[in-house]
Amino acid sequence: MRFTSRRDFLFEAGGGLSGVALAHLLAGDNLLAAPTAGQSCAGTAVASSPFAPKKPHFAPRAKRVISLFMSGGVSQMDTFDPKPALDKYAGQPMTGKGDIVVRQGHPGPLMPASFKFSRHGQSGLEISELFPNVAKHADTLAVVRSVKGRSNDHVMAHYELASGTIRMGWPSVGSWLTYGLGAENQNLPAFVVIYDARGGPFGGPANWSAGYMPAAYQGTIFHSKGDPIFDLKPPGDLTQDQMRARLGLLEKLNQMDLEKNPGNSDLAARISSYELAYRMQACAPEAVNLDSETEPTRKLYGLDNPITAPFGRQCLIARRLAERGVRFIQLYHGGIGNQNTDTWDAHGNVRENHTMHAAESDLPIAGLLTDLKKRGLLDETLVIWQSEFGRMPISQRGLGRDHNPGTMSIWMAGARIKGGQAIGASDEFGYKAEQQIVTVHDLHATILHLMGMDHTRLTYSYQGRNMRLTDVYGELIPQVTA
Repeated sequence: MRFTSRRDFLFEAGGGLSGVALAHLLAGDNLLAAPTAGQSCAGTAVASSPFAPKKPHFAPRAKRVISLFMSGGVSQMDTFDPKPALDKYAGQPMTGKGDIVVRQGHPGPLMPASFKFSRHGQSGLEISELFPNVAKHADTLAVVRSVKGRSNDHVMAHYELASGTIRMGWPSVGSWLTYGLGAENQNLPAFVVIYDARGGPFGGPANWSAGYMPAAYQGTIFHSKGDPIFDLKPPGDLTQDQMRARLGLLEKLNQMDLEKNPGNSDLAARISSYELAYRMQACAPEAVNLDSETEPTRKLYGLDNPITAPFGRQCLIARRLAERGVRFIQLYHGGIGNQNTDTWDAHGNVRENHTMHAAESDLPIAGLLTDLKKRGLLDETLVIWQSEFGRMPISQRGLGRDHNPGTMSIWMAGARIKGGQAIGASDEFGYKAEQQIVTVHDLHATILHLMGMDHTRLTYSYQGRNMRLTDVYGELIPQVTA
């Protein structure tokens, strides 16, 4: 976090530490749901908590969401949307599509897919050779080949998939679900984000922001290695007397803050976060501790292979969090380090880029689907695989592809969704969504529906208007919600 002045620093530091004091005092009065020795981390509801469970609008199909976000922009015609016309017209200019808008220039001719497609499962769903393990679950997947975005910029496109708008400062899907449904487990956050070991995604924390809602509903970062949350444990070099003396002073600071800022959302969220942190001290490390997992399970996620192990750990932790009642789990594959190699952003060579990233993620994703099904969790868990936009059917710099929000492919599994189906279609080249165009608002409306929420009724009053995740738009994807 960066501070603009000393006053800003003192406010943040004092407010945060006052939250510790409040958590300490509440714990002393037995008002915190802190697990004791031998107590389960499946915490019960705290009535005053903003995360107390709330009733859905109707019977839900899913209790939780695991979102697998492939950051950088996956090429649809190289993964889940086969386009034979690209082979037929390879090397020719793309015509009849109006003005061709590219992001980084160097538009070339039509370029065929770099990978072969084949049919899988009883459904015969066509999937690229990039995903041989995911393809074994073909009859579980509902692939939507006609999702349309609004921006060819990484950051704005990330924001749209996260919040329904291309601007920062709006609540994310996970925040809306936390606000609307609360948490199943009061000892863990309702909304957890686990990003790639190489770094965070384009756009950073705004992707899991609570926007204009109380900040308590924002996502909480978990790390897949070491301490799940930095600075969660109390300092080990303080005696009990020293701690009590500090907490006594901080309690007074806390009261001063509360009296001066009774409606401060950030302050309330900070206090709430420290109450939750107190309860998480025992539960969060246990949730991400993979030592208890069997060797066959670890191998299922690829933890025995250095290529698949990083994302495998993320996927295995996601399953453990799902078991423990976390409502929305956001995984990012691809992190900003070297943008051209550490994400799916294949401007230079789509074959090299996608081969590397599919090798990292294919086995862990398949392992997650297998494990959820084996444990009886898949029918009540919505798993969604997505990216911020697709790629262009024309070449860039010879072997790469530029950004293309005109169409992208996503897939859903679990939540009793009918698998083995391809929904919608892009044009013959994969340039624009053409049949049953699905907007991001439609996608979000469908996610909320599967979780038992009517997207037109889930509102938050802000500046005199009842705001929605889907704004004034959004239609359900009937093949998914049927």
